[in-house]
Amino acid sequence: MLAFTNSNEKQTPTIVGAGCNVKGNIKTDHTVQIHGTVHGDVSAETIVIGRGGGVIGNIKANTLFLHGKIEGDASVNYVNVFSNAKMVGTLYYKTINITGNTGLECKLAKIKEEKK
Repeated sequence: MLAFTNSNEKQTPTIVGAGCNVKGNIKTDHTVQIHGTVHGDVSAETIVIGRGGGVIGNIKANTLFLHGKIEGDASVNYVNVFSNAKMVGTLYYKTINITGNTGLECKLAKIKEEKK
């Protein structure tokens, strides 16, 4: 399925398709969907790593949906980890939701709320 945009759309997701290998960093203020492999750091408002997707590098996002694999550290506010997910590194989070049995072999570190 092809995605087309028009002038009325405010955001266009960045998509790394299945079978695609990206070498380098990805930085955007919008959404990144990863179904292939990224060898580099990824920074976005929302990151979705699909079942066949993976990142070999660090993640920084407001929201992360992890179905695939991360080899590196992730710093996120909200994370949803699904049953096929695998991660090695440290997961820094404010809120975490884990669904099913996952392959997490990472350190979990809760980000402390700032006092006002």
